[in-house]
Amino acid sequence: MEIATAQIMTAMVTPFNENGQVDFAKTATLIEYLLANGTEGLIVGGTTGESPTLSHSEKLELYKKTVEIVHGRVPIIAGTGSFNTAETIAFTKEVAEIAGIDAALVVAPYYNRPNQEGLYQHFKAVAKASPLPIMIYNVSARTGVNVEVQTTLRLSLLENVIGIKECAGLEAMSAIIEGSEPDFLVYTGEDHLAFPTKCMGGAGVISVASHVVGNEMSEMYRLLDNGLLADAARIYRMLLPKMSIVFSVPSPAPVKAVLNQQGISVGGVRLPLVECTKEEEMTIFNRLEINR
Repeated sequence: MEIATAQIMTAMVTPFNENGQVDFAKTATLIEYLLANGTEGLIVGGTTGESPTLSHSEKLELYKKTVEIVHGRVPIIAGTGSFNTAETIAFTKEVAEIAGIDAALVVAPYYNRPNQEGLYQHFKAVAKASPLPIMIYNVSARTGVNVEVQTTLRLSLLENVIGIKECAGLEAMSAIIEGSEPDFLVYTGEDHLAFPTKCMGGAGVISVASHVVGNEMSEMYRLLDNGLLADAARIYRMLLPKMSIVFSVPSPAPVKAVLNQQGISVGGVRLPLVECTKEEEMTIFNRLEINR
């Protein structure tokens, strides 16, 4: 499946049952809901999917089931990164054996905080060994290290590195879009930057809010694609406070609360995350205009 055709890719939550186990029946329901409401591609086993608390076997089973459910309708990118280069390579190779996974999302190594040369060599080693195309995931707020623009541009020249999920802001994205080849895919990982990223020539957004406002985001991009900037901007202004409330407590607790409230059962979150309090839920539902 061609990833470049997907402008709104949802960083999918992982549904759990009442015992905290991955629930594949709920996963099927969630995927069908997302594909019917603006999602054009799926990121599975990312931060929003609570990947730090998913076991190795849970991730592999989740990826296999997602491929079965999607059945080639949209691109699927699977999270395979860690702070260990050798383990990242090994896991990426395992995931590559699942027919239907289109690319691997590889986060910058967290905790050990390599310098820029270490980051470059890490991604280069993974890209060289991986049977799958690689998408860089730069999110310094979570990893403690930033993949600087020049490092990203060096990596963009590698044959197997196809793009980046960039969370460093507009200036970094602008420089990457300007300095890379046209086929290098630059997605924002920040919902509130979905509109300006597309205006600057980026590929789109890897979104959490699309669980909740996917149709509105899709309409915003449709208007942009048709040159109706003022109409698209009007939707963007309406969406900004809704995007903000989705991150009012540690994600993905808010979006899971909303989905559960709307009848798309995805269960709770795994420790060390905790579910929204009743007061937090009330604020979120009110801001999103969701009836209790």
